[in-house]
Amino acid sequence: MIRFRSLCAAAVFLCLSAGMGVAAKQAAAPDTDPYLWLADIHGAKALAWAQDQTKKTKRHLTAGKAFARDRDTLLAMLNAPGRIAKVTLHGDHVRNFWQDKDHPRGLWRRAAVADYLHGKPQWQTLFDLDAFDRQTGKPFVWKGADCTAKFERCLVMLSPDGGDAVVIREYDPAKRAFVKGGFSLPLGKSTARYLDAKTIVFAADQGSASLTNSGYPRIVKLWRRGQPIATAQTVYEGKRGDVWARPAVFHGPYGTVPLIVRGTDFFNSDYFYLRPDGTVLPLPLPKGADLKGVSGGRVIATLRDGWTPSGQHAIAQGSLIAFPVIDYVVTSRMPRVDVLFTPDAHSMIGDVAAGRDAVYAAIYRDVTGSIHAFRHERGQWSDTVLALPKDGSTAIMAANDWGPEALFTFESFLVPPTLYAATGTDAPRKLQTTQAFFDASKFAVSQRWATSADGTKIPYFLIRPKKARGPIPTILYGYGGFEVSLTPWYWNDPVKPLGAGQLWLEKGGAMAVANIRGGGEFGPRWHQAALTAHRQRAFDDFEAVAKDIETNHLATRWSLGIVGASNGGLLVTTAMVQQPKLFGAVVCQRPLIDMLRYTHYGAGASWIAEYGDPADPKMRQTIEKYSPYQNVKAGVRYPPILFITETSDDRVTPVFARMMAAKMAAQHHRVWFYESPDGGHGPGATHAEQAAMWALSFAHFRRALGLKP
Repeated sequence: MIRFRSLCAAAVFLCLSAGMGVAAKQAAAPDTDPYLWLADIHGAKALAWAQDQTKKTKRHLTAGKAFARDRDTLLAMLNAPGRIAKVTLHGDHVRNFWQDKDHPRGLWRRAAVADYLHGKPQWQTLFDLDAFDRQTGKPFVWKGADCTAKFERCLVMLSPDGGDAVVIREYDPAKRAFVKGGFSLPLGKSTARYLDAKTIVFAADQGSASLTNSGYPRIVKLWRRGQPIATAQTVYEGKRGDVWARPAVFHGPYGTVPLIVRGTDFFNSDYFYLRPDGTVLPLPLPKGADLKGVSGGRVIATLRDGWTPSGQHAIAQGSLIAFPVIDYVVTSRMPRVDVLFTPDAHSMIGDVAAGRDAVYAAIYRDVTGSIHAFRHERGQWSDTVLALPKDGSTAIMAANDWGPEALFTFESFLVPPTLYAATGTDAPRKLQTTQAFFDASKFAVSQRWATSADGTKIPYFLIRPKKARGPIPTILYGYGGFEVSLTPWYWNDPVKPLGAGQLWLEKGGAMAVANIRGGGEFGPRWHQAALTAHRQRAFDDFEAVAKDIETNHLATRWSLGIVGASNGGLLVTTAMVQQPKLFGAVVCQRPLIDMLRYTHYGAGASWIAEYGDPADPKMRQTIEKYSPYQNVKAGVRYPPILFITETSDDRVTPVFARMMAAKMAAQHHRVWFYESPDGGHGPGATHAEQAAMWALSFAHFRRALGLKP
């Protein structure tokens, strides 16, 4: 447990540098917070504190055989050879990034589509990240690649520590070597896409003047092969107050659709078509359009708000639409906008993939999914529901821009992921089912509904042993932000409670998943109901689920734990501070916590549309009422809490977890703190790091909630 000793009485930071992950904003008066020195992310004193607290936490939670056993169990699951190889489809090949015990950093590889569909892919290694790390002596993390239509060249994106900032270098996949004198961009939160084999469009960090207040590029340039980067043509320039400007280029049988996206805030954008001469044509799409892809020369998007296109009927919020972008570019006349699907009050649109022959969408009703195939034939769109299992999550892995193939998965809390393929028909064929990691026959899943403070019904899933009677140790997981939906999964996603089937359910515990407002479980309206001034609704919803669990004698306050990451970290710390008597333990991962300062750190300024701006006096009053850092108090008995964060997180940063842990320790609360050096805003760059993080989380819950290891 943290024994906080004040290491600085005089150090006060008015405005931390961008290198420390803080946006350049000048405070009106000196900030005398005694824990602000911990915001010096890479400073020797702050790092020493983080390392010291991490060592104490490891000594406490890793003692005995249970931690090592759990870590090894999780690692074996993550490295299981029978996992589904998640791929992208491109013409005759699939591409995949793969990590296992022999390749902990990972392999980028490809195989023939035909072989993959027959369950016998002959993988060809394109890039060996482990070998590259050994060669360079640096632990890079794979962040993806963009390739030319004919796969002659690729722009490989690598992060030196797992953060969002990447270096981009041009790569020859045939020679398995970087292109000498090829396109190259230095470390930054950059985006680059091929326009053709000789030209890229990019938005990169070229100095502070090229960035928005959120730390993302705002200038988009056209760069031709052999041309010095200094002479690359500027084709679009956004404003400092925007979130970002970036290219989005689509290739298919219809040709090339080069777009530029100006993010005016996190949820609203302006779209432009990039003409061959480098000028841009504004597209008459609404700001709330969420771009999903291009199919048959049509932009496919969902609508965060209702829209009435010029001369046409109103289109409802949440709808899936097709906008004929190529026709518009040629004629400059507003084309007919087609509506593919309009969800009702119980539905939402999840994954969307635009393929050559169809547009596929995962449609959820009351948080369980199906897959619809939309085909454009003789001027009309058809809508076919594919024959996939029910009562779980359906997802679209990939759709081929150049062929008829599409890949889907189904999974649930008790059913392991199964891969399906459609090849030109609407009858998916089962390709592979991953191994089961626990005996699902012992457990039951129910969907229950709690009533929030304003009377809104909030669904949640509960997974319990069939033989359980009365209260048992239960972990409640939530997120509630950014229109992110928590649909059923098989506990195999390291971003969510990993391995809960083996480590918690089979030990006699229960799991609950809350579908609170702020998420996207019922479309944009569900998300928007908890935005900015209405943020408290998300916390009320989560607390209502906890109360429902306890009122129905499924758990007691001493046996109910809560876990959340990122925005979910804000959720669980707020719930803990507001309702400390509801919970027996808290795990808070990579959190936002100090909501009066969040815009000054990492990418925080980009989330003003989600939380509101604390620089606005009226909004500040609202935020001040719930911000956990300002509301945690001495003399209140809070449940024991474990903070987990990463030094390399350049999105949220470790600042919030550090400062909250230090403040709570000084108030004599029960606090544990763990900071990993790498991994960025995620659970770790390798399977070993992911397994260790979740083994620590379950160790904390076991000790606090009384579940035997």
